[in-house]
Amino acid sequence: MKLTKKSHACVRLEKDGRTLVVDPGGFTEEDAVLGADVLLVTHEHPDHFDEGHLRAALEADPAAEIWTLRSVAEQLSAAFPGRVHTVGHGDAFTAAGFDVQVHGELHAVIHPDIPRITNVGYLVDGSVFHPGDALTVPDHPVDTLLLPVMAPWNKISEVIEYVREVKPRRAYDIHDALLTDLARPIYDRQIGALGGTDHSRLAPGASAEL
Repeated sequence: MKLTKKSHACVRLEKDGRTLVVDPGGFTEEDAVLGADVLLVTHEHPDHFDEGHLRAALEADPAAEIWTLRSVAEQLSAAFPGRVHTVGHGDAFTAAGFDVQVHGELHAVIHPDIPRITNVGYLVDGSVFHPGDALTVPDHPVDTLLLPVMAPWNKISEVIEYVREVKPRRAYDIHDALLTDLARPIYDRQIGALGGTDHSRLAPGASAEL
């Protein structure tokens, strides 16, 4: 399977000529959704969910479909009947040859005064886990963890402990649009030294074979 990093929290996974895209949000390039057979959205925040990006993908390919939680599905299902599927924690499905398990229920706490919204993570082919905006630990071994390194809701000690708890074979950074180039070496060094796994980051547009 080929992993391509797009800006911020979005990734593309490709195998056997099919493409799955997770979280093409407002910080993500418009072309991130081009050619997508399957689109997954973890939650409704605009850096993960851009309605325009998703509509463009569904209009470009009548066979493309979306799996997401209810708050996002309700904004798209009327325009694309039968192509927008609602999922929640514990669900599993197969789409375009990808096997997907859904893990998690709530967004991480940003501040106690801010109500928590729903958030789900996706484990693809029993191997690659995208947690969205949460530090969800799936009840399944994870080979490749997509690691949210910098957000208003986390700090680096929590990120390191998350890697230790999940124990993936490798971790690639996501949720990094707010992380400046000056700070990246600090995050690279500390997560790499303390996380206990192979930790890497990809520039937007760069790919890795999993």
